[in-house]
Amino acid sequence: MARLYLIRHGEPSGTWGQSADPDPGLTELGRSQAESAGERLAKTPPKLIVSSPLRRARETAIPLARTMNVDPKIAEAVAEIPTPASIPFAQRGDWLRNLMMGEWSAADASLQTWRDGVVAYLASLQDDTAVFSHFVAINVALGAAIGDDRVVCFKPAHASITVLETKRCAIALVELGETADTAVR
Repeated sequence: MARLYLIRHGEPSGTWGQSADPDPGLTELGRSQAESAGERLAKTPPKLIVSSPLRRARETAIPLARTMNVDPKIAEAVAEIPTPASIPFAQRGDWLRNLMMGEWSAADASLQTWRDGVVAYLASLQDDTAVFSHFVAINVALGAAIGDDRVVCFKPAHASITVLETKRCAIALVELGETADTAVR
């Protein structure tokens, strides 16, 4: 049984419809949030660090990685939800807002496959692991742990830490992280 610490990235310097940068890093506040999360995790350090390939998640992982003197493993499986190719960049925010109001069972098959991949990857982790990820991916994990089909069943704050455990090929909730309202622009 492994303990998984799912950390939402710190406050990003831009969001989907707000920034020309498709891969923004962290704001000053986001870097401070990352430091705080790293300090909390260092008290009961995980054995591994996994990060989404996106810059805001990688930057959030830096303080813990520095403390543990390890390089995070980059895992596409815990990256941001993929936008269907048919959705223009300018409409991505509207698409995501609509998706977030629904349930996975009503989502496109490719998104259900992505969701299943997130759950399978997390369930396969066999060591205590800090996973630096994103709002929807963390909701996927929580939904699987508590049997909730909603796309959004929890609103994790930036740099919040949600704790799950793997049990055989499943995941279970141990502790929810801090919550906050999130605006998709």
